[in-house]
Amino acid sequence: MSKLQPVRGTHDLLPEDARRHRHIVDTGLAVSGRYGFGEIETPIFEFTDVFKRTLGEASDVVSKEMYTFTDRGGEELTLRPEGTASVCRALITGGLTQNLPAKFYYQGPMFRYERPQKGRMRQFHQIGIELLGAAEPQADIEVVACGADILDAIGVLSRTTLQLNTLGDTDSRKAYRAALVEYFGGHRDRLSEDSRRRLELNPLRILDSKDEGDRKLVDGAPSFDDYLNAYSKDFFAAVTAGLDALGIGYHRNTRLVRGLDYYCHTTFEFVTDALGAQGTVMAGGRYDGLVETMSGPAIPGVGWAAGIERLALLVEGVAEPARPIAIVPVGSGTEIEALKLAHRLRRAGYSVEHGYSGNIGKRLKRAAKVGARAALILGEDELARGVVQLRDLDAGAQDEAPLDRIEESLARFR
Repeated sequence: MSKLQPVRGTHDLLPEDARRHRHIVDTGLAVSGRYGFGEIETPIFEFTDVFKRTLGEASDVVSKEMYTFTDRGGEELTLRPEGTASVCRALITGGLTQNLPAKFYYQGPMFRYERPQKGRMRQFHQIGIELLGAAEPQADIEVVACGADILDAIGVLSRTTLQLNTLGDTDSRKAYRAALVEYFGGHRDRLSEDSRRRLELNPLRILDSKDEGDRKLVDGAPSFDDYLNAYSKDFFAAVTAGLDALGIGYHRNTRLVRGLDYYCHTTFEFVTDALGAQGTVMAGGRYDGLVETMSGPAIPGVGWAAGIERLALLVEGVAEPARPIAIVPVGSGTEIEALKLAHRLRRAGYSVEHGYSGNIGKRLKRAAKVGARAALILGEDELARGVVQLRDLDAGAQDEAPLDRIEESLARFR
């Protein structure tokens, strides 16, 4: 008999956790809205080909981490491991390719079969933005700036560092790929099994290897900058000049390649040293060829995704929910009036705690436990006179208040 517990790598969002998550999601929606991003929500599962064609066979996500299954109709489906491919699929199938540029903000659960650890779950949650249809470096600048503003709004930007790199255009990557194949090919026997496979499929992914032996070889690998053509250099110079103009600091990381195959030109990560090994809290870049690989038109794109669980570990001082007003009926004859009063106050915008049973002492203890700001005590005598007892639970003071104008009396407790 299995234990009644969450599946490994998943967790329940209990009210405190859910409040932090909601704060991040709502802040992201509000800030990205100022940049013109509109909310989009895609299904949590797609046809497997959506991810295989876009993420790359050599990526760890496709080769090791996807939750793929065959449904009862014989279709091969995958729980989405990331959001970009799904948004691009929606752009195509939703008939949105004629109305560009398109700007999307998304949030929701993603799924990857990884070894669970702090800040890394098998079901995790992300916020993200995608800007599709803009090939100019100004789009990259705007996307990074929007991410920085969101991190600032939730109070974590100062605890992160922006790492920035360029992967150049197609011609630059072809030239660099050839150089990497020649270099790593000469050290094939010293490469890890994963990196030997990447050498055939996407040698740039070797630069992202976490294997210690691979890391030593990477230190001696050719520099991408030596293979960037003039266009790629100018594009990256425009991005850095824009970030400089906006006062957004960054650190150049020439080994930053990201984990998916669709990136080109700008790639970036906001990282922190406050979460141990899982230091990346927001990451993204440009992916000009992605929509085309999905049989869509050649539409450039740039975006990022951020892990909500990791951000939640950094967020401090999330606003507490509004303290409720407690309704305390005294005597069975007052229960209906108490129910009506609670409904009336809720419709007026108050949070109301309405105890369901117990004497006045038990109900007031319950009110204190849930942090109620004030209590309205309804006795039969008070109701007959059209008043209630209003008790300030912080100060301990109590006086009568007219029932027909109770909203006015409660205004100071909002």
